[in-house]
Amino acid sequence: MIFRLPKIEKVLFEGRTSRHRQNLSAEGRYRHLRRSLLVTMLLITLIPLAGTSLLSFFQYRQLIRQEAINNLQWHGESTQRSLEVFLDKLKNALVVTANSYPVGDLVQQKNLDRIFTELKNDHRGLVDLSLINPEGIQVAYAGPYNLLGKNYRGSAWYNQALARKVFVSDVFTGYRNVPHFVIAVTKKEPGQNGYWVVRASIDTRTLEDFLASAWAEQIDELFLINQENILQTSSWHWGRTGETFPITFSPIRKGFNLISEQSNNGKVLRAAGAVVGTTWTLVVEQRDNAEQKSWHSFRDQLVIIFVITVLAAGVLIINISNALAAKIRAADEDRELFLKDQEHTNKLASIGRLAAGVAHEINNPLAIINEKAGLLKDILKLTRDFPHHDKFITQLTALESAVERARAITHRLLGFARRMDVSLKSVQLNEIIREVLGFLEKEALYRNIKLELHLLRDLPPIKSDPGQLQQVLLNIINNAIDAIDKDGNIRITTQQLTAGRVQVDIRDDGPGMPHHILQNIFEPFFSTKLGEGHGTGLGLSITYGLVKKLGGEIYVESDEGLGTTFSLVFPIDQQQERG
Repeated sequence: MIFRLPKIEKVLFEGRTSRHRQNLSAEGRYRHLRRSLLVTMLLITLIPLAGTSLLSFFQYRQLIRQEAINNLQWHGESTQRSLEVFLDKLKNALVVTANSYPVGDLVQQKNLDRIFTELKNDHRGLVDLSLINPEGIQVAYAGPYNLLGKNYRGSAWYNQALARKVFVSDVFTGYRNVPHFVIAVTKKEPGQNGYWVVRASIDTRTLEDFLASAWAEQIDELFLINQENILQTSSWHWGRTGETFPITFSPIRKGFNLISEQSNNGKVLRAAGAVVGTTWTLVVEQRDNAEQKSWHSFRDQLVIIFVITVLAAGVLIINISNALAAKIRAADEDRELFLKDQEHTNKLASIGRLAAGVAHEINNPLAIINEKAGLLKDILKLTRDFPHHDKFITQLTALESAVERARAITHRLLGFARRMDVSLKSVQLNEIIREVLGFLEKEALYRNIKLELHLLRDLPPIKSDPGQLQQVLLNIINNAIDAIDKDGNIRITTQQLTAGRVQVDIRDDGPGMPHHILQNIFEPFFSTKLGEGHGTGLGLSITYGLVKKLGGEIYVESDEGLGTTFSLVFPIDQQQERG
């Protein structure tokens, strides 16, 4: 039967005495010190660096952005003024023509063709020239289309021209089914009712060519829209002439203003300005431009410099903080080592005094008892006729064995104080357990404590010191008996583990121990036995030291009200196994 430890509360003691726990807490303190030094120096170094980098980042970005806005407005205003000058020249030429010639001359086809030729030579983009009577009928026409006799009385541009005297229309297709716009000038003939209209048509390609000539690398788009957001010229992003521009502008009365920075097509810097004398709005957009590329280049360089600086500073600061923490730790460890050596010396002195007292108080009476027992045996050998001769000889022999056993125990205690060397040899763990129980069977029987053995057959031998191993088992089982006191069970189990080890579990059903006691049971002079005859607190401390000397490990598991289990793990004697 393999005994399994209940998973209640397990403490692994692998050299973790109170001093080891102090070292672990010290390790945490030094980690905290190292982190504090590291964080402090990093903050002192990186906060100014990060502040300077962020300031440069945002300042340069703001400068680039402001420069882009200025360039956008400058190009927009320049194009706006050029377009207004272009339209003003056309309007002025048409006004001069209307005022210079009477209707009688304009009606004649020959004269109108000549005037049209002269105007077309001076003003690019002029498609045709016509004269419309007060009834809205086109009575004279010079141009490539057959529009003579067309009635424009219901046309929006015609009515607008009558109301404004000089009018530049939106782009429309009209009778010719080709996108164009017109410039109309009204003319009043003396002695006649109503107004005559002199009209010139301009192809929209003229506007697009004009805007294309004004395009620069710093801008992405130049196009015109009317008050209904209808494109008057084609746009790369928003469609062809006549399509609807999806963004609505507030009325623009004067100047060239930044309107929007965001659109459905992505982030866009957009500005717009009204073209004087028309219903048009000139829109300028900027997406990818030279300033933005310059900004990206600066940003990348700034990030590279910042990362390199941070890495260099980080490496240097880590090394400095580690060096400072190491020096502080070395100084503290030297001081603590000195104090621990003094503490260890004092404890060994106490153990030595205790051992000397035990040797003096026990060995001297034992020597007397041994001598008296030998004397009695010698006398009995001379008097064979004594009626209880054999019985007395047997009792005296047992007395001498008990004396030898007591001498061995005191000798081992003195060995602990003197740090005697361990003599390792191949031993059978089951046999050592049975020998130890031979010492304690009567004590257990007297207290009505049942000893249960579950020893694995063919358990491999281990490499250990028989005497010290016997002392380890004796201390632990004796503690289990003391913990139970009366009426209980002690179960001893051996088993073979993997990786060349064997384990012995000593389980009692005593009262168990709480966690805060369990953490201290291996400390010297720590004892839970109170009252008269209480322990010195050295038993488990010595046991722990012996187990480590023997190359083993010791574990303890306990729960209040359920008992305690001590587990000992020792390496298998590999040479004996192969043999």
